Amino acid sequence: MFNPRLTSLIRKEFIQIRRDPRTLMVALLIPVMQLFMLGYAATNDVRNLPMAVFDQDRGAAARSLLDAYRASDYFLITYDVDSEDEIRGLIDDGEARAGLIIPPDYGSKIRAEEQAEVVFVFDGSDATSTKTALSAAQQIGSQHSTEIQMARLEKKGLADAIERPIEIRTQVWYNPDLEDAYFFVPGLIGQILYMITAILTATAVVRERERGTIEQLIVTPIRPWELMVGKLIPYVAIALFNTVMTLFIASWWFKVPMRGNLSLILILSGLFLLTSLGLGLLASTVAKTQQEAMITVFATMLPAIMLSGYLFPIEAMPTWLQWISAAIPLTYYLRIIRALLVKGVGIASLQTDILILVGFGVLLMGAAALRFRKRLD
Repeated sequence: MFNPRLTSLIRKEFIQIRRDPRTLMVALLIPVMQLFMLGYAATNDVRNLPMAVFDQDRGAAARSLLDAYRASDYFLITYDVDSEDEIRGLIDDGEARAGLIIPPDYGSKIRAEEQAEVVFVFDGSDATSTKTALSAAQQIGSQHSTEIQMARLEKKGLADAIERPIEIRTQVWYNPDLEDAYFFVPGLIGQILYMITAILTATAVVRERERGTIEQLIVTPIRPWELMVGKLIPYVAIALFNTVMTLFIASWWFKVPMRGNLSLILILSGLFLLTSLGLGLLASTVAKTQQEAMITVFATMLPAIMLSGYLFPIEAMPTWLQWISAAIPLTYYLRIIRALLVKGVGIASLQTDILILVGFGVLLMGAAALRFRKRLD
């Protein structure tokens, strides 16, 4: 039924949000900025890694090897040096991230059909980028070595007689080009909803207490549940708008597929909002100032971002950290949103994650409602 007290409270909250430009900026502008900045920054791909080359051979075989590395977009041959000390100096100064040393007898060994060796050195101070670059260097070198071997066999007329005993055919489903955006951008949607909703809810309630207007609301006929719902509904509407906006940007700009049912995506995103709203409301009952409320929410965000599978695979974590990740609601929403967007699965494939998320939502919202009522009483 129509509740005039609740409607008036919701209208009052929307007016207050509209008159507060900082809240509007946090609610509408920051999610877009986060999506664009982190959508480009959060990637494990390494492209155009600056490389220094010390070519002591200067022959056709060495040039062919360098052309193989130039053809890939992993390395950018930036410096042609005359000693290993120069390579070390460039890497020490951060101007080069890798170095290739070609010995003076490289070409002669290739012509003599002997094994030739080259040395690749990397700056290991950035282990994540170095792992990708190291794998790329080995793969490019192996492919070039195979081409040389096949050319030798062709000269001897044996190329057609060589057949590999095992052929491994690989298939990558859902993301054949292994685009990092398919993994990181759906994760950003969850992280943005989690952060923005919890912060806005926590600060909105505490702001009433700081300004003394909470006492004015308490003496009115408004019931505690009406006050709680009236404070939450505007931020639910903002959060759902942010969901639609970030989904649109993810699909249109970052080309992340939206293979799942849009209605199901919005419904399950709304379910996740229960946990972030409950967290924000719970923080508001603990904090006395808006600054304390934000710090309380931020204290939960670091473990959520680090352990939910947003940045690092949960399977690679120690067992005790995996147990902690299982206690984080964002973990289950990330599984849901990635499966819906990239795989296009239905609700049957997500039953376990959905039920756990429902449990978190009921638990957090129930605890927040009890504390909220006590603070008002």
